Amino acid sequence: MRHMTSKLPTRRLGDLEVSAIGFGAMVLSPGAYGEIDDARAERALLAAADAGATFFDTSDGYGADAHNERVVGHALRGRRDEVAIATKFGFRLPEGVEPHPFPVGFAFGELAVNADPRYVRGYAEASLRALGTDRIDLYYPHFPDPQVPLEDTVGAVAELVADGLVLHLGLSNVTAEQLRAAHAVHPVAAVQTEWSMWRPIDPDLLAAARELGVGVVPWAPLGSGFLSGTVGEVAKGDFRENAPRFDAANLKTNHDRFAPVRGIAGELGITPAQLALAWLLDQDAHAVPIPGSRTPAHIEENLAAGSVELPGDVRERLAAVLAATEVAGGTLL
Repeated sequence: MRHMTSKLPTRRLGDLEVSAIGFGAMVLSPGAYGEIDDARAERALLAAADAGATFFDTSDGYGADAHNERVVGHALRGRRDEVAIATKFGFRLPEGVEPHPFPVGFAFGELAVNADPRYVRGYAEASLRALGTDRIDLYYPHFPDPQVPLEDTVGAVAELVADGLVLHLGLSNVTAEQLRAAHAVHPVAAVQTEWSMWRPIDPDLLAAARELGVGVVPWAPLGSGFLSGTVGEVAKGDFRENAPRFDAANLKTNHDRFAPVRGIAGELGITPAQLALAWLLDQDAHAVPIPGSRTPAHIEENLAAGSVELPGDVRERLAAVLAATEVAGGTLL
């Protein structure tokens, strides 16, 4: 039986065609935004598919023991041929694999990664088992390993592409220089990077992606929920406790500073989240943001932003407002 879905505009990440807005599944594992059970997580994933999302993003590092991949795979098993599943590797390390520190702006200061090519096939095989699938549509090293040339990691993924286990190569959290070097080894379909109204993309990275025909997948396109205008405080057990932008003082400052953006959304008759996503879509024809939510109504709201067109005067007003708005609290990467 075929499921009824809403139709969304599509975009291309290299040769991979996906819905213009995807779904970021990190929010569906405990420890991301507080506790959640698998039944609620699966309802969220199916709500996204019903609303027209065909692009789902996960990682072997979200939740303990590949929790997020397992939930995504179980929820979408009956719709596998209708969706593209992207996952990432090198962040959740198996026992015995040496951790390589990757500095971040979170309170804990660094992540442990290892993208040594010796381990890449094992990472992929573990993700395939967790997802319950025979191929990964888009496969990213989660972070560039400071101790391993990115070209070596990419070469290992290229072998997986040749074997049909991976269909497309992606990169995550890289520089323009790293993107160019990787693309010279194997074509890159997409580069994932933090990008939103409160975190501009590196202009050199965007220029390189455009030049090479690489799509851009903005993570945290709603500023980890901030740009929805609904985050009054951060609860215990929420990973945002580690993000300086979300401490009580900075959160209040940022809320006040983004009031003009929320005002523009009100004038347009759309939600602040829809405006933030429509703005991103308007920045580049190959940008595919991946907002996440646990609430079906919010998921439908987010995906509806794929049909919002911004008038020229609104583009100009938003550009002026954002250029004059300083975010309190630094960055995450």
